[in-house]
Amino acid sequence: MTHTQNNLPKPLPVCRSEMLDRGWNELDILFISGDAYIDHPAFGVPLLARFLESHGYRVGIIAQPDWKNPDSLTVMGQPRLFAAISAGAMDSMVNHYTAAKKLRRNDAYTPGGVAGKRPNRATIAYTSAVRNAFKSLPVIIGGIEASLRRLAHYDYWDDRVRRSILIDSKADLLIYGMGEKALLELAARLKCGESLLTCQNIKGTAYAARACPDDALLLPSYAEVAADAALYNRAFKLASLQDNPYSAKPLAQAHDQRYLVVNPPAEPLSTEEMDVLYALPFSRHPHPMYSTGIPAYEQIRHSITSHRGCFGGCAFCAITHHQGKTIQSRSRRSILDEVDKITAQKDFYGTISDVGGPTANMYGLRCNHPDQGKHCRRPSCLFPSPCENLLTDDQPAVALLRSVQQHKKVKHVFVASGVRYDLLSQQTGYFNQLVEHHISGLLKVAPESTSDAVTRVMRKPVAKEFTDFLERFRAINDRLGLRQKVVPYLISSHPGCTLNDMIDVALYLKRHQLKVEQVQDFTPTPGSLSTCIYHTGHDPLTGQAVYVPRSVKERRLQKALLLYHLPESRGDVLEALRLCRREDLIENLLGREGSKTQKTMRDRSISHKKSRTFSRKARP
Repeated sequence: MTHTQNNLPKPLPVCRSEMLDRGWNELDILFISGDAYIDHPAFGVPLLARFLESHGYRVGIIAQPDWKNPDSLTVMGQPRLFAAISAGAMDSMVNHYTAAKKLRRNDAYTPGGVAGKRPNRATIAYTSAVRNAFKSLPVIIGGIEASLRRLAHYDYWDDRVRRSILIDSKADLLIYGMGEKALLELAARLKCGESLLTCQNIKGTAYAARACPDDALLLPSYAEVAADAALYNRAFKLASLQDNPYSAKPLAQAHDQRYLVVNPPAEPLSTEEMDVLYALPFSRHPHPMYSTGIPAYEQIRHSITSHRGCFGGCAFCAITHHQGKTIQSRSRRSILDEVDKITAQKDFYGTISDVGGPTANMYGLRCNHPDQGKHCRRPSCLFPSPCENLLTDDQPAVALLRSVQQHKKVKHVFVASGVRYDLLSQQTGYFNQLVEHHISGLLKVAPESTSDAVTRVMRKPVAKEFTDFLERFRAINDRLGLRQKVVPYLISSHPGCTLNDMIDVALYLKRHQLKVEQVQDFTPTPGSLSTCIYHTGHDPLTGQAVYVPRSVKERRLQKALLLYHLPESRGDVLEALRLCRREDLIENLLGREGSKTQKTMRDRSISHKKSRTFSRKARP
């Protein structure tokens, strides 16, 4: 039954009065989230909660509770089945701290963008709070924080290897990945009277056991990977080869006297299952209890998720580890139905801000030999070269964009999701459609680096691929009489990147008339290949040693080189050129102003030395 309010579906209960309004005396499942409650399919907890509601479960959400006060968790009483905990759409430590480990001043998932409404290591803190509030209640953890910390993992903020978050939080079960299938199966089995002990065979879950299962692949233990970087690399490599949901084995890793057991991933959703999921009744608004705007909502309120998953396999990215490598696409009819809902909103003025997923131009793409794909162990379908079995037909994506564009209430349809520019060489139709109709002036793409040595470590395309893309993009714009530009996303201080590499990147930007608006200083986020390399200094998949820039000074200089065009970066750029003995490039990179700045700095240095010499001579 769908409850409505002002012709919109009612949000799920957040307090006792909203429960009673639905005629509920108790909940079946209570969700705890580190994000504000936005009843929109772009947010994980509301999506899962609506999914369970559609299967007849009484579900409530407590968003951003006071984890120090048990009363904030008991407002709807103890649920009958379990509490489901998520830190939110981001890992809480990434949400709180910059790459320099400085506290962030805002939180896009909180009303007013206010920081500090969730704790550090939110999954652990919330689990402890729920344990205090409900002594005998099963606690299930999930979301991206739990998903990427499911095994023993290097933690950048502690600068050490931490245990599995399931062990540290003392939760009963961990659900990793997107979670729909595992969560529904768990709820159904507990509802039928099963115990948690008999639910330990669900795909996409992890649990703690006294013994190692006979069929599990045994990884080096927590104690071993914490003490030995080589064993950490071995554990990472073994685990990475077991991410295919059709052929993976269970993983086991000893943590003191117990074993952390990770079941194989849940199978991806079919198109029909995706359509059902996104047809659920969402109000598409924040809960009415909020009186101030939520920045993350403002960005996605009129956006559409057309698919999930990514087969790019970038070393620094968490998407594949969480959403899977298989592209799970909705039907065109499902997406157009959502367009109808969006255009009926009172705040809609004609613009769909995004139609896409993790990588927009992967919509509808798949393996052309699915039987072989069920045994595939490639972490990427694109690196080091495109797989011969990858079907790159762009017609479904082109037809989708044209259909949305033709909706009578839609004036503009933009693609704000990232695109893989190396795929566009095989997707001429999509490329032309994108440039002609779906860019709001600036196209954001992510080469991440233009140094081939660095992109090899990143598992990204070589610089020539990006150069070819730029030339084609500009040629299409010239033909159409458009003045659109490319804004590249680049990462500084990624493993494998030296100061000399970054100087070459800056020269590439200057040569191709590109200016970077934002620079992502590399942050070693939990669970990624890049983080493993950062921690150990070796690539676990190749065994090769990799240079890792670690000093505060070098990280500052690398970032400054990407922002060479800003006056405030000039001094650091000059220092980087001097350290690499490449002063001959000053005027090339910085122009005459750079030469003047160098002369001023040299004069000041000479003056300072003379002053110190005079001071020493003047002493009695």
